Amino acid sequence: MQDLIPIDKVGIKKYNTLQLYIIINSGDISHMKISEILKENRVNVSFEVFPPKQWDKIETTKNVVREMSKEKPAFMSVTYGAAGTTSGFTTEIATEIKNNGVTPLSHLTCLTSTKDKIHAVVNELQEHGINNILALRGDIPEGFEFSNNQYFTHAYQLINEIKEINPDICVGAACYPEIHPESKNRVEDIAHLKEKVDCGAQFLTSQMFFDNEKFLNFVEMCRIKGIEVPIIAGIMPITNANQIKRSIELSNSSVPKKFFRIMERFGDDPNKMKQAGIIYATEQIIDLMANGINDIHIYTMNKPDVASQIMNGLSHIINE
Repeated sequence: MQDLIPIDKVGIKKYNTLQLYIIINSGDISHMKISEILKENRVNVSFEVFPPKQWDKIETTKNVVREMSKEKPAFMSVTYGAAGTTSGFTTEIATEIKNNGVTPLSHLTCLTSTKDKIHAVVNELQEHGINNILALRGDIPEGFEFSNNQYFTHAYQLINEIKEINPDICVGAACYPEIHPESKNRVEDIAHLKEKVDCGAQFLTSQMFFDNEKFLNFVEMCRIKGIEVPIIAGIMPITNANQIKRSIELSNSSVPKKFFRIMERFGDDPNKMKQAGIIYATEQIIDLMANGINDIHIYTMNKPDVASQIMNGLSHIINE
């Protein structure tokens, strides 16, 4: 990590209003807030990993983290699991990310949680030095029914709760470039998003999308409506044709004809589909950067080789 230290702090005279900086490579960004990282005038590529469902697989996931940390991502996020089922593993993996010198971002869902549970998880994260949380409502479990005494029904309520526990925690929220599946229209969707930001969300991470124009239009609409926080583009490399159906269901995203043709041509050959999916995702990122989007979050599906190949494809571009 590059820390910027004013020249006048190290005994060198500052001339006029020009402030000079010494760049020091500290090598450890694990303590940083995501909001601080996103303020830097540089390309930020980050990764998402998910925790194991069983404890005996924890070391495998830690090895994934260690391999991905070698790519020096801006930060790494770790998911929380359906209905919080892997919440204990989330803290374990977030701590592993931190121990490998990378800033961790812990997901936290609230739909099936009590207030006490949320406080316990947030306190546990802080005890492990994890101060970045992506606040999510969470998917509605099958058969779940909202009750009158439901404490959390929306993500903005969780953001409020986290900020009450500790205002210094850096909180992010999710956004849908192609409208949240439960929203009636774009106007309602962005109004709900603005509510999250007004409650304290300091950055937004988008669900995956495959059409850059839809994301760019979404960002423009957010800015028009007064949402000024950083909006991170979520990119999912589709390396297996079977991924696409579930991906669309989760993100409410459409698939452009170009990508459909890729799946029709290469979907039956795993090696070809993997290579084509990595290339498509890399081209997406390059196009986003050409359009001024510097913050990219890659949904890696715990595949270090996929993350590595994408980073290799961007090696000169992200180090400009």
